[in-house]
Amino acid sequence: MRETLSLDDLRLIRAIGDAGTLTGAARLLRIDHSTAFRRLGAIERRLGTKLFERARDGYTPTSAGEMAIATGAHLLAGLADLEQRLAGEDLRPTGTVRVTTTDALVDLMAPVLAELRADHPGIAIELNVANQFFTLTKREADIALRPAAEAPEQLAGRRLANVATAPYASSSYLRRNGKKPLSEYHWLGFDDSLSHLRSARWMAAHLPAEQIVFRADSLLALRSAARAGLGVAALPCYFADKTPELRRVESPIPEMEGTLWLLTHPDLRKVARIRTVLDVMAGALSRQRGLIEGREGKR
Repeated sequence: MRETLSLDDLRLIRAIGDAGTLTGAARLLRIDHSTAFRRLGAIERRLGTKLFERARDGYTPTSAGEMAIATGAHLLAGLADLEQRLAGEDLRPTGTVRVTTTDALVDLMAPVLAELRADHPGIAIELNVANQFFTLTKREADIALRPAAEAPEQLAGRRLANVATAPYASSSYLRRNGKKPLSEYHWLGFDDSLSHLRSARWMAAHLPAEQIVFRADSLLALRSAARAGLGVAALPCYFADKTPELRRVESPIPEMEGTLWLLTHPDLRKVARIRTVLDVMAGALSRQRGLIEGREGKR
């Protein structure tokens, strides 16, 4: 009796279809090229049909390969959905929860994680700090704490607070430059990867390009540059108000204001460990709402 295709076989076939090359497929699956080559040959011999035409510029699926790719994608998506739904049946608040947030929110998160550890020692947190948005729908993370205009419609979101943002500079910079219109200061700006931020859009609309003397892809880098006296930076109040060297140049600018969201996939809300982390994070961060909204700290 002919052997059936395994899930690993389907994953290989789909990966070759996605990558267009055996090397690319091996990279996606984290296996070496020779293993991918050997496994594809074994699959085709077992099926008695060729799934891909080999050429110097890549692998092109045959009609049989196209059928296998389409069917495999459907089956694997169904399996991923099943795994996610079954995860919702786990009622024990134990295990690993993957959380992603931005570099600017780590200081705000650290006490929350300490509280979580003290109250729920069975839960382990994997924290991924990245300014790009991880895809929760693909399970790259279980929970995201992010500033955003709106929660993505495919995700379940809790709106935690408005995020006040103000211009900040070091005391030494302000002593050297005195009081002047915002457009006359030297500014520390954002690179293209952060151009979606409301503060970046405000700067593009209100500041001469020649006044932006430094750019970075990280609020952490901008805060460090401002502390060093390089110029003025638009920073969230929760991030800058606790930095002794920095002073608000002006009050928070309404056009820069964002919203802080706690996000997860709808199917994960019933998982005990995820629900527990969401509840602890929401409760702890709500107690810091005054800081996040710029109503505490420096004036």
